[in-house]
Amino acid sequence: MAASSSVVPVAVSAAVVSALSSSGDFSNLREIKKQLLLIAGLTRERGLLHSSKWSAELAFSLPALPLSELQPPPPITEEDAQDMDAYTLAKAYFDVKEYDRAAHFLHGCNSKKAYFLYMYSRYLSGEKKKDDETVDSLGPLEKGQVKNEALRELRVELSKKHQARELDGFGLYLYGVVLRKLDLVKEAIDVFVEATHVLPLHWGAWLELCNLITDKEMLKFLSLPDTWMKEFFLAHIYTELQLIEEALQKYQNLIDVGFSKSSYIVSQIAVAYHNIRDIDKALSIFNELRKQDPYRIENMDTFSNLLYVRSMKSELSYLAHNLCEIDKYRVETCCVIGNYYSLRSQHEKAALYFQRALKLNPRYLGAWTLMGHEYMEMKNTSAAIQAYRHAIEVNKRDYRAWYGLGQTYEILKMPFYCLYYYRRAHQLRPNDSRMLVALGECYEKLNQLVEAKKCYWRAYAVGDVEKMALVKLAKLHEQLTESEQAAQCYIKYIQDIYSCGEIVEHLEESTAFRYLAQYYFKCKLWDEASACAQKCCAFNDTREEGKALLRQILQLRNQGETPSTEIPAPFFLPASLSANNTPTRRVSPLNLSSVTP
Repeated sequence: MAASSSVVPVAVSAAVVSALSSSGDFSNLREIKKQLLLIAGLTRERGLLHSSKWSAELAFSLPALPLSELQPPPPITEEDAQDMDAYTLAKAYFDVKEYDRAAHFLHGCNSKKAYFLYMYSRYLSGEKKKDDETVDSLGPLEKGQVKNEALRELRVELSKKHQARELDGFGLYLYGVVLRKLDLVKEAIDVFVEATHVLPLHWGAWLELCNLITDKEMLKFLSLPDTWMKEFFLAHIYTELQLIEEALQKYQNLIDVGFSKSSYIVSQIAVAYHNIRDIDKALSIFNELRKQDPYRIENMDTFSNLLYVRSMKSELSYLAHNLCEIDKYRVETCCVIGNYYSLRSQHEKAALYFQRALKLNPRYLGAWTLMGHEYMEMKNTSAAIQAYRHAIEVNKRDYRAWYGLGQTYEILKMPFYCLYYYRRAHQLRPNDSRMLVALGECYEKLNQLVEAKKCYWRAYAVGDVEKMALVKLAKLHEQLTESEQAAQCYIKYIQDIYSCGEIVEHLEESTAFRYLAQYYFKCKLWDEASACAQKCCAFNDTREEGKALLRQILQLRNQGETPSTEIPAPFFLPASLSANNTPTRRVSPLNLSSVTP
């Protein structure tokens, strides 16, 4: 009977793979819709609800099928019929999260579907018990401190089935999950790749594989099936690896071939724009998504991050109230409320809601990172460090947690430590100027001024979002008595803030004009010095110096002092340094290996 028990899933997988080989280029959307509806049903029967929901949402975005093309459910084997009563009862217990009870009634079942639910129930039972033990802990999750006791037994049993080639695509997926939980990463990757070959339509296997890939080089060496699902996987992994241009291109291609109504793709595009800090674009897409799917909760915590950055209190308040009405006990809802209280500077309340989110899901990455930020605001650096370390244990690719750790150690005046964490953040986000500026500040504190100058210049080259890199570079040149280079940096800084078209208060604007006024005065360029001195008069902190300099210039002119033509000096606002020529190209991470803590 063992041979016949594998007929249905293997037959279904073979049919799917066969269809994919002929429609890998999205030429037959009707066939793709049939496959999505089929896998949505198969995953739902096995309790894989997130994969089922993903498939159903994607299927919904495609045109409806006529009655004549709708597929009948897969045929039932003799073993399925024998296990039907036990499976039906166990599935009812599984759906109400009575996992041990479900496993008890499935013990001894032989059909593939019942066997998967039996093993999956045991796995989820162990995970639930582990989460119940760790839910109140805020300390680092030390290896072996709290663990799923069922994992080793499950690994032994699934390993035997795997060696005997008795696992279908779902069984391979569960085996991979167990291996990943046991930190057997290489073995887990191999099993997940095998699962995608056997059952390429199961999104859960692709997603688990995505969580184990750390860089683009690792991705190149994977032997993945050539199916249309691979395009969704690549788009997702590119987003995770911060390869945003490639990700957006993939998602645009998917929209062009017929998935333009997919709320999943729209949300992923919004997340991608959030990751590259194109806040206006991301907000616009999220607002459209809310109109299209008003009761959606997924990704709304990311939306709330954008509203927080823009200090949009009323919009964030509305979002928090709206999500509370939909489902107040979702992690995303708790994170949105936490962000709302944080924006109102009620940091204790904010931390409380992030803790509530973690009680609902202790492995929810965003909540750990946001809670770390709140502890930073409350000057509780030890708790912040623990929260950020939790976030890194959940996902080592979370640059915000690495950056947060750098900030905490900076507060503790431990520059070698913060240098290490900022370098890790920079490796994950090589084109983020904030990481480079933070690295530059660290190098300054360590008196590594050459490295600091390199960091500040590269921060400007990749597009300085905070408009601070040039000022810091200029001050560094001042410190090294490199007056001409300092003046050039201040000129570029002034050009940038005047050409961006935004009315923003720049704290260092007065500093730049004061230095340029003094520089031009020393160079005896009275017109330029006078123009800068007049600008100084517009700021409270430099007004008196500006007036004094204007009086000196007037006095020298009255005495007949003529401008010098011998001292080389940069002209004010030269065309060659206009904002249009600001380099914004993508660059690779800096080689900052000279200092290692």
